[in-house]
Amino acid sequence: IVLSPPITLAFAGIFAARCHRCPVILNVQDIFPDVAVTTGELSSPRLISFFISMERIAYRNVHAITVLSEDLRTNVIAKLKGLDSPPTVRVISNFVDTEVVYPLDRNTKYRSENGLDDRLVVMYAGNFGYSQPLDLLIGAAICHQHRDDIVYVANGGGVRFRELIEAAKRVKNLVVVDYQPLERVSEVLASADIQVVLLRAGLASASVPSKVYSALASGRPVVASVDPGTEVARIIESAGAGLVVDPEDSDAFIKGIEHLVDNEPLRHQMGFAARTWAEQSYSSVSAAHSYIDLVNDFR
Repeated sequence: IVLSPPITLAFAGIFAARCHRCPVILNVQDIFPDVAVTTGELSSPRLISFFISMERIAYRNVHAITVLSEDLRTNVIAKLKGLDSPPTVRVISNFVDTEVVYPLDRNTKYRSENGLDDRLVVMYAGNFGYSQPLDLLIGAAICHQHRDDIVYVANGGGVRFRELIEAAKRVKNLVVVDYQPLERVSEVLASADIQVVLLRAGLASASVPSKVYSALASGRPVVASVDPGTEVARIIESAGAGLVVDPEDSDAFIKGIEHLVDNEPLRHQMGFAARTWAEQSYSSVSAAHSYIDLVNDFR
């Protein structure tokens, strides 16, 4: 079983599988180069063509591919057309350990450390990358600078970390905090009153922001700016755990935040629904059994 990205790891897995004369399963977390092309990180036609060829070769030389959602499965299957014996493509979702991430009282040490006081915290926790339209978070903070009761927190790291630090110097109610140790995850997430999930338009067929599972497990409502009708949108809407707005729509995002900011009972109701969904959803045990079943298919 080998993980991608990076897609180059697939070839290490293929080589190892041939040496040991066993099947190889490729676990695709994000579809490359689709994500890099959509975000603009990869624009050279020659390089795009090269990586597409690499992706095809990898897919054609594995026995099975696992993906995180039906959206990704549809994408991968379309790329396998024309193969006489295409690999199995199966959805095995990521999961959250609800004994590691769990609800806590909002008045945490993390709040006092970062000067959040008793303000209502809108938090984005995760990677600061090009797949996330973090301008939405900055724009919402600017919009609410006049409100002393709201503070926006970006907790994480990545290629846009410096950009967010610079923005926080200009926006008084934006706080940027580096990644925290694993043992503080529940405390960090519990410090929020509203969790935010961001994904650029068009990326849902190539990527699933798995941070949504931790956000839900923390027992906090979620405002998700994602493609409608896709995996994260379906989860949040079916669970009644938050609001889904169109991706990269600043006005809709701000209105969604304001709707929850001004409705404390609804926040609690959605937070309870979020935790309930997490407790009943895909677990590490069920994911392990899904992989065991897939492995057994090749015996």
